[in-house]
Amino acid sequence: MGGVVTAVSSNGEYSFTKPNRTSITLLAGLGVEGDVHAGVTVKHRSRVARDPTQPNLRQVHLIHEELFTEVGGEGFEVTPGDLGENITTSGIDLLALPVGTLLRFGGEAIVEVTGLRNPCLQIDNFQDGLLKKVIGRDEAGAIVRKAGIMSVVQVGGVVRPGDAITVELPEGPHRPLDRV
Repeated sequence: MGGVVTAVSSNGEYSFTKPNRTSITLLAGLGVEGDVHAGVTVKHRSRVARDPTQPNLRQVHLIHEELFTEVGGEGFEVTPGDLGENITTSGIDLLALPVGTLLRFGGEAIVEVTGLRNPCLQIDNFQDGLLKKVIGRDEAGAIVRKAGIMSVVQVGGVVRPGDAITVELPEGPHRPLDRV
């Protein structure tokens, strides 16, 4: 099971969107070099306000490019980096991966999946009505979050568009992703 990196993005300043780059460097235990959300402890403003000592389980944000096609069919224009992700992927059902999945990029960098991004109101500030398209409910009424997954860097390295992504599922019973 695998896919490909279609874009990489980072921003050294707090901003909802992140500009695309030719490459990003992942730093073990920290996140994306030079990105405002890199660090051992939480960096997202709302989480810092609650408890700045929490571990940063949101070092690297990944979104599947297929989401852009899905919301595009409903009149929204979303491109890589627009929703603040660091790595845009294609060919992997990111939302179906279990906690603890390892993703290897280009044979070098490795991240461990920690959970789902919890979509926030900033998505509607970006494009009105988009939040309802990236969060919904399934047939049983359970909340479905589609705005990507979060991860921590296990092994550092450079990630570039076009890099192959290898998926390594964890052993034992799999835990479904929940918001982090």
